[in-house]
Amino acid sequence: MADTRAEHIAQLAELIKDVEVAMFTTVGVDGRLYSRPLGTQQVAFEGDLWFATAADSPKVAEIALNPRVNVAYASSSKNTYVSVTGRARIVDDRARIEALWSPPMKLFFPGGKDDPNLRLIHVRAETAEYWDGPGTLLGKALSFVLSAVQDGPAQLGDNGFVDLR
Repeated sequence: MADTRAEHIAQLAELIKDVEVAMFTTVGVDGRLYSRPLGTQQVAFEGDLWFATAADSPKVAEIALNPRVNVAYASSSKNTYVSVTGRARIVDDRARIEALWSPPMKLFFPGGKDDPNLRLIHVRAETAEYWDGPGTLLGKALSFVLSAVQDGPAQLGDNGFVDLR
């Protein structure tokens, strides 16, 4: 039975929940890939990802030239890894900034939510691949034990690819 888009989104939302920082990759104006850590805005994941950026950041020019991006999430404590591809756009919407504003953002935007240099990056997720393994030491030990008593290796986790388009 095929999963619906809503089911895929719910599964991905659970996997990336509580991962505060993602690696955000763009294609630079020189054609090279550039990755940098960005704080994920804590909103319900419904197929869209939101990040704060500065209007004068190189990311803005990179996204204007090529909107295809990758956002990678990793939680070593949960042993969960997610790679999301999508299309990004720069958003200057003061109401959306107000809704997404959090006090830690003031570190990067001293003028607060009214900082004229503050912009948002909106990523519409298109595809995602995930790896979800046993997250605890006990879970890893159980997988190891199961491997020893079964004819083949135990399933060490779940890996999947989803198309969100």
